[in-house]
Amino acid sequence: MPESSNLDDRYGRTPSSTRRDRRLRWIVAGVFAVVLTGWVVWAGLDGAGPSIEARDTRHQIIDDNSISVTFEVSLPTGTASSCAVQALNETFTVVGWKVIDLPPSELYTRSLTEVVHTTELSNTGLIYRCWLT
Repeated sequence: MPESSNLDDRYGRTPSSTRRDRRLRWIVAGVFAVVLTGWVVWAGLDGAGPSIEARDTRHQIIDDNSISVTFEVSLPTGTASSCAVQALNETFTVVGWKVIDLPPSELYTRSLTEVVHTTELSNTGLIYRCWLT
């Protein structure tokens, strides 16, 4: 027995070090629990804001320098927003761009048509993205 107690003393395996290690584990577990709880609360509250959805419905090539883009925007009533409409050529290069401001409305979903002027013949018109203003 004395030989094993000498080894325990030599390598720091004493009752006080065991208590210290146990205490350290509890502190680390407590800090982890607090951080995890904070993150869950923050992530849960982050998605509570209003959302906006935009969907392309059709496009019509008017001539070599313009295209008509029709799209739907769904957003909370009474909220203003802006949308970027783009025209692309056959190599998917942007050849026309227009930002439009949408005033607040009592309708949740609105259908809009915008004419975008282009620098060359386009083959499609799309909504790039919409955002709340």
